[in-house]
Amino acid sequence: MPDSVDRQRRFILGTALSGVAAIELARTGNAFAQGGPSVPAARAPSSKRLEPLRHIDAGVLNIACYEDGPATGPAAILLHGFPYDIHSYVDVAPLLAARGFRVIVPYLRGFGATRFRDRATLRSGEQAAIGADVIALMDALGIKRAVFAGHNWGGRAACVAAALWPERCAGLVTVNSYLIQDLARAMVPIGPEYEAALWYEYYFQIERGRAGLTANRREIARILWEEWSPDWEFDDGTFDRSMAAHDNPDYVDVVIHSYRHRFGQAAGDPQYAELQLRLAELPPITVPAVTLDGDADGVLPAGDGRASASKFTGRRVHRIVPGAGHNVPQEAPEAFATAVMEAVKA
Repeated sequence: MPDSVDRQRRFILGTALSGVAAIELARTGNAFAQGGPSVPAARAPSSKRLEPLRHIDAGVLNIACYEDGPATGPAAILLHGFPYDIHSYVDVAPLLAARGFRVIVPYLRGFGATRFRDRATLRSGEQAAIGADVIALMDALGIKRAVFAGHNWGGRAACVAAALWPERCAGLVTVNSYLIQDLARAMVPIGPEYEAALWYEYYFQIERGRAGLTANRREIARILWEEWSPDWEFDDGTFDRSMAAHDNPDYVDVVIHSYRHRFGQAAGDPQYAELQLRLAELPPITVPAVTLDGDADGVLPAGDGRASASKFTGRRVHRIVPGAGHNVPQEAPEAFATAVMEAVKA
């Protein structure tokens, strides 16, 4: 990294962290700091749209992405989940851009204006594919290293990319900790109270579920938003803005494949077979990481981070975000942006 960029990076991080002195930072090893800034999750919804978009040929995709901040700043790639879109970061992106980050917010495969470049490519939603897409985008943009930050599918993509390509990852932020799927144990049941929250995953295993998602994608998404973030009072405009991304012609195929593949009900794309074998070993995250849980998450209850401690072998801080549900970056953008800045402190 050039000296000028390195000095800018130190200034960015020093300025950012000086404003959150109340946070108990982890200085060595794995740490589980439950404290942090008192950031209310509830906020007036932003009506901004993340546009204009760039269209980048990257691997098997033409990826539509929003960029903000200086082109010479340290890169942060912000990855959305299902059933959301890039507007999960509508308030995070400007916070990071103001601190000098080059912020890149791509639509995942099957969402928004992102398109497959070849009709013959399997519309895969498997974890290896979405992780590989992150690296393909970086290669296309000429970015050597970046912070990977995400939630839901985006958190999984970030974990996969960080675990398999640590040399490309300057730091990791993920909601719900270690999200690489243990496919070998996919059919092992969990407590029924947790199984109930995953009804949509089982619904998508059958053709009735595919037909239901095709016909009722907005209604299904609305139910999940409300169940997963019961304290988030989003308005119709906020919801409608994200739902436009679900009109992608590949949305249903990618979503259905993702949920069937994780239960062994759909074969993966052969081009990712070697990556899937590496992921089957549940590789550790070796880069600096900040993991977040919303304490009002309706699908994955907040924990202290210790259950996944062995999967983070680098510096790791775990924090609970008060009042936030499953969509932490949109519900508590200040907390998420702070985590991104802290992840690259080392």
